[in-house]
This record gives sequence, structure tokens and C-alpha cells, in this order.
Amino acid sequence: MGNVLRSLYGCCCKPTTTGDSDYLGPHGVSVSTVGVSALAQDLFNFENTSQVPEGLSKHVQSSKKAQAKWYRKLLEAWREAKPPPKTPEEAARLVIQTLERHQQADVEGLLAFYGLPLPHTLIQLSAEIPTSFPEGVQFELHTIPVDAKAVGDGDGMTVYVSTADPRESEMVPREVLLAAVKRSKARDRKDYTIADKHHQKIIDSGYRVINIQNEEILARKCRIRLRGIDAPETEMRYGNEAKEELAKLVQGKCLRVLVYEEDPYRRLVGDVYCNGIFVQEAMLKKGFAWHYKAFDQRLEFATWEREAREKRVGLWADANPEEPWEWKRRNRRQG
Repeated sequence: MGNVLRSLYGCCCKPTTTGDSDYLGPHGVSVSTVGVSALAQDLFNFENTSQVPEGLSKHVQSSKKAQAKWYRKLLEAWREAKPPPKTPEEAARLVIQTLERHQQADVEGLLAFYGLPLPHTLIQLSAEIPTSFPEGVQFELHTIPVDAKAVGDGDGMTVYVSTADPRESEMVPREVLLAAVKRSKARDRKDYTIADKHHQKIIDSGYRVINIQNEEILARKCRIRLRGIDAPETEMRYGNEAKEELAKLVQGKCLRVLVYEEDPYRRLVGDVYCNGIFVQEAMLKKGFAWHYKAFDQRLEFATWEREAREKRVGLWADANPEEPWEWKRRNRRQG
């Protein structure tokens, strides 16, 4: 833990220069470092001395004993965050999520002490489309328009990627290419029975010839699992509604998928973007999915889930909806 904090402290907790004229919070944090560096410094100091920063009591209502409990919780949260917060928004979300059961005035006072964004400003933010690969992304897919029938549930779908894509073109098996040529020739002869047999070979290999605007495209089949969320199973309450909501978002649209890994079911786990919309954000904010904390620690996901919960939208209209992972565990036991 100490190494993590020391690293961040060394990177951004440097004395401000005379050119840094805009400061936030009593630490004199510059605009370039905002409050992340000050929070990292104080967590580092607390880890070694068990002392909370001087002056904090002027901004919060609770005692120093209570403040020490906050910092112990924040230390643990920082330790578990991978990667640790680097931006003011990330740091603020960590504080808000970690201290969510504490008095609102204390949480806002702590944020103000470090010049970090307050809760109401965070809620209004939306995810930006990455212009470069975030850490952990292995590769990127661009799909052809998605068929609504290919949406299996609220967090998964089947998509197709054109083999004209340079990355895809290098991976097409030779037998698939030969079958595609033979199919095309059979269709030219209007021998549709033979053409269908060749197409079945293509399908069995994980590909398909798809007609888009009177143009036939050879495309590879990919199963996608939305990273970081878990929607109700279709057999569960709100399962069909979640599936329908995802279908509405992606139907007929080309998707950008940032792929992080392949799961044990051979699905590509990734972040999905559609017409400028971050699909996971939309599903969480509309109340049709949980933040899958067991596999994803992104604080913004927890924030979006909490916003939907507070507004009681989607599945949060129920007082205590059953989580999909608990539903699956219960049904495995019963089976």
C-alpha cells in the first residue's frame, strides 16, 4: 500500500510554482494536480502516523476519532482500487462510495477540503468515448449493423465483424474463403441448393455471408459480454425488460467494442460504444443492470448504479431485487 501511495505522491505531490495561481482547498493544490495529490499525501501520512490532517475539523462535523475511521476506510479502498485514482473525478468517486453511509455534510466537507468535485457535479457527468486504448484493452472490433434478435439478454449479444477489416482478413481460414467463392459461383449459376451447402460450411466455421444494402459481406461471428455489468437473466423479474432495453440501444447500429479478454464461455468481454453512447452506462443509469463488482472496480459504474437505485428506475422499482449471481447460485442448489 505504501508503495502505491508513495508512487502517486512522488508524481504529483510536488511544491507548486509561482505560476500556479489557481488553488482549490486549504492544501493550496494547483489546478494541474487538483486534490488527488493532497489526498494521496494525507493517506500516506495517515498510514505511517495514524494522524488525520490538521484543519479538516473546520470542514466537517464529526470528531477526530470518526475522521480516523474514514481514513482507515479510504486506505483500504485505495488499496483495492486497480488502478488507484489519478483524476479528481476518480478520487471523488472513491471517497463518495467508501463513505456513502456517513453524513452527507461530512462527505461533502471532506471533498471540499481537498478541492474534489462534489456529488451533484459527478452525477451529471457522462462517459467520454476513448480516443485511444484504455489500459487492458487487447484489440478493437467494429461490427456491422446489429440484429435485435441477436441480443440474448441485458448484458450479452452476438455480433458480426466484416472480414474486410484488416485485422479480420488475416485470420479467415482458407476453407472459409474457398467456400465463399464456391457459394458465389453456385449462386451465379442459380444453383441455390449447392450455394446453401457451401454457406452452411461457412456458418459451421463461425462465419456468415450477410446481405447489407444489396452487398454481400463475409463476416465473423463474435459473442460479446458487456464488461462490468450483470443484467437479470431472462427468466428473472425484469430480465425481458433488460434484454429489450439493450436491443433498443444497439438494433441496426454499428458498434465499437474495446475487447479486454475472452471469458471461459469464449465470449469477448468488452466495453461497447454505439452512436456516441457508452452502452454499459446507459444500462446502469436506466436501472437494467447491476455493477458487477466481483469483476470490475470502476467507481463510475457504482455511481451510475447508485443513481438509478436512488431514482428507483428499472429494476430498482422493487425494494430488494435479487442479484443475478444470487439467483444462479440458488437455482444451482435447487437443481
